Amino acid sequence: AEDGQSAELHLVRSNPIVRALKTPQNAVIAVQGPDSYISPDWYEVPDQVPTLNYVAVHVRGTLELMPQDGLHDMLDRISAHFEPRLAPKKEWLTSKMTDGVMDRMMRMIVPCRMTVASIGGTWTLGQNKDAAVRQRAAAKVETDGIGSGLMQLAGWMRDVP
Repeated sequence: AEDGQSAELHLVRSNPIVRALKTPQNAVIAVQGPDSYISPDWYEVPDQVPTLNYVAVHVRGTLELMPQDGLHDMLDRISAHFEPRLAPKKEWLTSKMTDGVMDRMMRMIVPCRMTVASIGGTWTLGQNKDAAVRQRAAAKVETDGIGSGLMQLAGWMRDVP
């Protein structure tokens, strides 16, 4: 939900978690943000070791099954939230699905909701290094990084939250 009090998701019906959700369960959803391998050479100071810089968020709460008849609406809400961000691509809608295919696919997944109890983050951005050392490593992440979200990660390395 927009207020951060809950999160909707779906799981493949064959996932063992679904069987455990016959009753609501405490759960953690880990969301991985940008990451990159950091070569010790990028710091340009002696006696460093390789590391992985990353950002991650952990959402803790109670996970429960939602009624199956709400799945179609949930999928529509998810796509309505993300599809506009892909402009100028024309938005995907469930109505684009071939007759019967959506129903078959929805039988393979189950809707869930997590009621959020807490949200926490963790990151390693070289925050234990001097600013100049972090700046050099951030520049190398932008040009030579191996990972995901490299530009965003480099920006956070430059200005540690």
